[in-house]
Amino acid sequence: MTDPSAPAFPLAGNWNFPTRVRFGVGRIGELAACCKSLGMTRPLLVTDPGLAKMPMVADAVAANADQKLPTGVFSAIKPNPVGRNVEDGLKVYRDGGHDGVIAFGGGSAMDAGKTIAFMAGQTRPLWDFEDLGDNWKRADDNAIAPIVAVPTTSGTGSEVGRAAVVIDEAAHTKKILFHPKMQPGLVICDPALVAGLPPKITAATGMDALAHCLEAYSVNAYHPMADGIALEGMRLVHDWLPEAVANGGNLAARAHMMAAAAMGATAFQKGLGAIHSLSHPVGALYDTHHGLTNAVFMPYVLVFNRPAIDERMARLARYLGLKKPSFQAVLDWTLALRMQFAMPHTAAELGVKPDRLDDIARMAENDPTAPGNPVPAAAAEMRRILDAAMQGSLG
Repeated sequence: MTDPSAPAFPLAGNWNFPTRVRFGVGRIGELAACCKSLGMTRPLLVTDPGLAKMPMVADAVAANADQKLPTGVFSAIKPNPVGRNVEDGLKVYRDGGHDGVIAFGGGSAMDAGKTIAFMAGQTRPLWDFEDLGDNWKRADDNAIAPIVAVPTTSGTGSEVGRAAVVIDEAAHTKKILFHPKMQPGLVICDPALVAGLPPKITAATGMDALAHCLEAYSVNAYHPMADGIALEGMRLVHDWLPEAVANGGNLAARAHMMAAAAMGATAFQKGLGAIHSLSHPVGALYDTHHGLTNAVFMPYVLVFNRPAIDERMARLARYLGLKKPSFQAVLDWTLALRMQFAMPHTAAELGVKPDRLDDIARMAENDPTAPGNPVPAAAAEMRRILDAAMQGSLG
């Protein structure tokens, strides 16, 4: 049914879909072959400090060595990577004579690994490539190293994305870096690598996948393929995230959530909105988990956007099989998920301080995701959403 109240937007856009994905249990055994197919002879595996100590990383490095593919490891990255992490990784990459990157881990490893590969041969400073206007055209395409991505969480979907998020510490701001060739050349999605993820991280990353699908679906732009992917991604979250949290060893649940994460990142080429606009500065200022922060802001942004998405949410509710399909049914579902996973209800519980609300609102207004919000939101509107999130008010 056509929504007569929906704002008009042009039936035009630029569409892109993911790279090659090798999906299934045991596919990590193809890592060396994937690297060699992209021309790597000495890759650098970029991961986080925790994963670097895990057997899966040691096993991957050893398996590559068996295939005569010596592989270095860099893991000095924060949960929310900062520019210094990228610079340190670049030194290791260049000093080690590496010729490609394996981005191995969750969102932090993906963002850092992709950015190191992107910057490998560039001569301009990192922040010259912030995703503003056509800054990406400043890059030397031929100086970007090949990337194999191996996700070990199911949330960001960065393994199929053309962007990375890195904190500019001097500005206390999360910045999005973009280039079409930042998209990995090959992806290995092996659900067995996610099986040991703790329930809280499974829940938080799963809510990140939901936020990507939900915001992409809400954006007023013409991209019916992205809408279809977002809808099915949300169905997978609805059907399988509770099971993945409750029973991490269920490889079917893990596989479906891996797919949902990649689908979210595919769908959000259509755009994102105020959930991310607010989550980015809060993460930059307070080092909060991105997926958890998205989960906290989700219902408040939904309520703010209701005038523009009411009918769209009713369609989503019907697709998910929610009782009494409506905007309220979707809102209630997201709130029930947060409660089921014992997540905070307010931004105050994340550690957000009242004296920084104006700063966060201004940062949110300037975030690259803000223009995608279906209801225009400048600093004053972002502050309204923030106030509601601080107070826990959905009225």
